[in-house]
Amino acid sequence: MIKSSWKLGGLATLTLSLLVGTGVAMAQNAKLTNATVAFLMPDQASTRYEEHDFPGFKAEMEKLCPTCKVIYQNADANVSRQQQQFNSAVSQGAKVIVLDPVDSAAAASLVKQAQGQGIKVIAYDRPIPDAKADFYVSFDNQAIGKSIADSLVQHLKKSNVTAGSGMGVLQINGSPTDAAAGLIKKGIHEGLDNSGYPILAEFDTPEWAPPKAQQWASGQITRFNKNILGVVAANDGTAGGAIAAFKAAGMNPVPPVTGNDATIAALQLIIAGDQYNTISKPSEIVAAAAANVAIQLLGGETPKADTTLFNTPSKLFVPAVITADNLKAEIINKNINTAEQLCSGRYAEGCKKLGITQ
Repeated sequence: MIKSSWKLGGLATLTLSLLVGTGVAMAQNAKLTNATVAFLMPDQASTRYEEHDFPGFKAEMEKLCPTCKVIYQNADANVSRQQQQFNSAVSQGAKVIVLDPVDSAAAASLVKQAQGQGIKVIAYDRPIPDAKADFYVSFDNQAIGKSIADSLVQHLKKSNVTAGSGMGVLQINGSPTDAAAGLIKKGIHEGLDNSGYPILAEFDTPEWAPPKAQQWASGQITRFNKNILGVVAANDGTAGGAIAAFKAAGMNPVPPVTGNDATIAALQLIIAGDQYNTISKPSEIVAAAAANVAIQLLGGETPKADTTLFNTPSKLFVPAVITADNLKAEIINKNINTAEQLCSGRYAEGCKKLGITQ
């Protein structure tokens, strides 16, 4: 996999501003008037799609093409439902479909079906390895996996935690039908395999469902108990499931647990000291990039790619690892979330310790 050099912050903003300029010029083209674009998301287990991805995409589309129609659907982790939603978008005249697949393998037939009818497909967040989409926009998922694993390993070493006989970490991956989860998993192994902290057990979480992660973690706690030095969980939902399992087992403090997505719940767990890290990847950045790519494809342009992944021209953004040490600087100071959102109730004291005030 070729790593992208794009970073959040200044470069991402500059990139999008340049794209916006291009997009606005093309949106003035009469043939874009009233064009239909579909934005099809995979599940509701993560709150990001409703709270960040779709609002970000819709806002950018309204800016670039006010007369364009945006169709939004969420498949709620159901492959058949996503196919129905895809077919509905086609029947409604969508010229570009932004697709975050429930099942990356099954989505290959959807890509071929659309392209056979002259419809452009942008793979979003999760790649579609078995079919060449017209473009792929995402954060660098393999880099995310390695980053969260590296962060945990560094924390354990800094804390002088050694892996004695029978000790090690748990690895909780995402959905086995999600190619992005496979990339995160690969990155986690890059960070753990030669770290000196053995993987005691590993689990692929069906549908990314937190209750399934919690159930599996509960079994491993019974099996390994205090030999668990930490958990590398592939996203905040599965991290929350693992943390709930430790709490239910009466383990205090909870071993350090990683995450990914910087959900409000996860940031609050970090503030409370129950989760070690997460990944800040403001989905609005990727959503806005997808909107710009959609406008360029509608205008007959060839969007600029930074790299190629699964034979598909791609733009990958590299996000930041968040711990208690930099949460204020990366989340509050950058206006990703506010103190009012994070510091209510039982989190007020933790916020105060981190220098976060409402």
